[in-house]
Amino acid sequence: MRLACAAEELKKTYGSGDTAVPALRGVSAGFERGTFTAVMGPSGSGKSTLMHCLAGLDRVDSGQVLLGGVVISGLADRALTKVRRDRVGFVFQSFNLVPTLTALQNILLPLDLAGRRPDRDRLDLVVQALRIGDRLEHRPSELSGGQQQRVAVARALITEPDVLFADEPTGALDSTTATTLLSFLRRSCRELGQTIVMVTHDPMAASFADRALLLSDGLIVQEIHQPTPDLVLNAMRGLAA
Repeated sequence: MRLACAAEELKKTYGSGDTAVPALRGVSAGFERGTFTAVMGPSGSGKSTLMHCLAGLDRVDSGQVLLGGVVISGLADRALTKVRRDRVGFVFQSFNLVPTLTALQNILLPLDLAGRRPDRDRLDLVVQALRIGDRLEHRPSELSGGQQQRVAVARALITEPDVLFADEPTGALDSTTATTLLSFLRRSCRELGQTIVMVTHDPMAASFADRALLLSDGLIVQEIHQPTPDLVLNAMRGLAA
């Protein structure tokens, strides 16, 4: 099994003393290359904390995070910043596109900031997979919400990250645009070999993933392979019961 990312007995607590809140209580999970995983759970279950720790955005109290074969949980800040830049892609609910740049310039921005030249074949592959070839010279204000989100996904994919992390990527989209985006994410796994970890509360969004991990009170309590909306919804209802 070739893992793009892994968590080993992760523990994370916010605050201290009487105000301490345990967010992760010994979470272990592996994420195979080229797979799409949805991370779900009620508010406060630890799903966003898990993603932030896996992506190197937040430090764990104990346990290990492996990203692309590198243990990142003990890295110094500068080394961790480099790992995030080179090995991680992010897609958030807000697109975070630079309004004065064209779609193409937005896509290439991470490479420009890292002083790297774009791989033309990779750029063509990503642009073709996301079907935005005819929008590259347009600025964000000239793009629909769905097109902006696809540009944001292309920007995350252009660096060939070990893992693409998506935080509620469909939360601000209508159902049709959300379905289109999720289809693109799924295609990036199939056609580009991309590994995706997506935090979502939406059972329909989770159904596009290869599996769903359900968290409750800082622990993974269920794993659903080939999730359907009904399977996920019933499992979520069980957590709320």
